[in-house]
Amino acid sequence: MSPESRQLQIAYSPCPNDTFVFDALAHGRVPGAPALDVTFADIDITNGMAERGEFDVLKVSYAVLPYVLDEYALLPCGGALGRGCGPLVLTREAGHGGTSLLERSRELGGLTGRTVAVPSEKSTAYLLFRLWAADTLPGGVGEIVVMPFHEIMPAVRDGKVDAGLVIHEARFTYQNYGLHKLADMGEHWENTTGLPIPLGAIIAKRSLGADTLRRLAEAIHTSVHAAWDDPEASRPYVMEHAQEMDPAVADQHIGLYVNEFTSDLGEDGYAAVRGLLTRAAAEGLLPPLGPTALDFP
Repeated sequence: MSPESRQLQIAYSPCPNDTFVFDALAHGRVPGAPALDVTFADIDITNGMAERGEFDVLKVSYAVLPYVLDEYALLPCGGALGRGCGPLVLTREAGHGGTSLLERSRELGGLTGRTVAVPSEKSTAYLLFRLWAADTLPGGVGEIVVMPFHEIMPAVRDGKVDAGLVIHEARFTYQNYGLHKLADMGEHWENTTGLPIPLGAIIAKRSLGADTLRRLAEAIHTSVHAAWDDPEASRPYVMEHAQEMDPAVADQHIGLYVNEFTSDLGEDGYAAVRGLLTRAAAEGLLPPLGPTALDFP
């Protein structure tokens, strides 16, 4: 059966940005688009699926690209990049929460040798954290503990770990746990590179063929703009999968993670992706990327 005549197996997260982006496409409201068979999975799961070559189309961390680009192509739309949207390092509320440069330096130094919970060691969040730590913590951190992202803030609050690397809607809710922001990984990335923050990518199997890949990319681009043109049309799908998230938080989430780079990576988007992966390879965190690995058919 040719790719044009069958459903494409796709996996993306139940997070509001993904359901918002794919709503029109998943529900057959993009004329001429490939039909999709949708599976919901958190990004640590889809990263593993990509490494095993499962599914036709996947939302994955940019950090996993060097391991999968032989089999998959990076699509130029549908993913998550942006500004002011990076992962945060959180700790329990400090007694007097100093803000001076000296006090902040002491706070950061206090993380050296400590236990830090992270959502995945093959996530872009963790990659940004490692690059931040390389610049900021000469003594390095202590033990890294991997746990599901929704368990990280309670673990920090309850003293099970010293700090936590958080993503997604935790940017908007961490104060509810009595936690405070020690550092913003995205802010560090933007300050040191001037580029947007690469987070999640959409990839599709090269074996689908160039025509199908281009059709798919155009369909995702159209789906994004359909959601922007009529946000209320996507709301039932978004809230159905938002895991009891407050609608206002879901709207903040979409507003932050669905932006111009979701519509089209563009020159700055590609520069950000290549910059992240090149720097990570130089630090020995990832395999080097081939010169044409990010090219779209």
